[in-house]
Amino acid sequence: MVKILACLCATLLTVSSVAAQVTINGAGASFPYPLYSQWAHKYNQVTGTKINYQSIGSGGGIAQIKAKTVDFGGTDEPLTPEDLDNSGLIQFPTVMGGVVPIINVEGIKTRELKLDGITLAHIFLGLVNKWDDPAIKKLNPDLKLPSQAITVAHRTDGSGTTFIFTSYLAAVSPEWKNKVGAGKAVKWPAENSIGGKGNEGVAGQVKAVKGAIGYVEYAYALQNKIPYAQLMNRAGKYVAPSIETFQAAAANADWTKAPKGFSLSLIDQPGDNSWPIVGATYILMHKEQPDAAKGKEILKFFDWAFKQGSQMAKDLHYVPMPEKVVKMVEDSWKEVKSGGKPLWP
Repeated sequence: MVKILACLCATLLTVSSVAAQVTINGAGASFPYPLYSQWAHKYNQVTGTKINYQSIGSGGGIAQIKAKTVDFGGTDEPLTPEDLDNSGLIQFPTVMGGVVPIINVEGIKTRELKLDGITLAHIFLGLVNKWDDPAIKKLNPDLKLPSQAITVAHRTDGSGTTFIFTSYLAAVSPEWKNKVGAGKAVKWPAENSIGGKGNEGVAGQVKAVKGAIGYVEYAYALQNKIPYAQLMNRAGKYVAPSIETFQAAAANADWTKAPKGFSLSLIDQPGDNSWPIVGATYILMHKEQPDAAKGKEILKFFDWAFKQGSQMAKDLHYVPMPEKVVKMVEDSWKEVKSGGKPLWP
């Protein structure tokens, strides 16, 4: 009888445990996907909660969270306070990272090519269309540059990585600002251009096409072993992308001055060691959660990520949010409710 009761109790505990497991679905920016997938895997091991995150681009993430087809959305282009209010959403940053120009140029290894903002803008405008153009040769007098046509690789989906990259080009090039501007999707002016979906797609295009140049979040350049260029920053110094140069740019961010939703530009920050193309990536959630247990579990996941996932972020060359910003973010979670009752803390 004792054995039967023990088995029954064990069975009930197992059923209870399975029933308590939650599956959370998110979608959006590909910029943080390498990190979110690692966080989700580890969190599942620790808690049993399953986090599904689809890398579909910031535009898709915004559309899906507004349509309530996912539990949270991801975007690298933050929504305005007005848009957040109109959609009943909260928004908070998770990590910061760098966007880098990647290249496939005959005879040129990673970090060997040097570019400044104007020349990079002129390449993507189609005004500089060969690798031995005088503008590039002037910046690289010691490199043997081939007389090879430049193919521009860009995103075809609505992309926060595109927003960060084009925001930089608009900041350093009046011509880019006037002709193209900044946004998740722009009309790419270079005639010799190709598109790819997600950071993955652009990385694949650059790797496959000789003479190509594109832009991706840094982890994709490393994972795909694609050469990347150095850039001249606002201080007039050539810097290579790394967590140290991303941190140097992020150090200038004053999050206390960020508007509702924590939208803050990290583009072209001052400092000798600052990488000029840095941005934060954001999570979007509905303030009113139809399922209290699931809503609380989403917040518990990101609380865990902030407190336990920093080393994973650093290993993938993302910059974790400072503790004081995490405190500000978690204070904002008091807006998330279910049936009028706050879900946090």
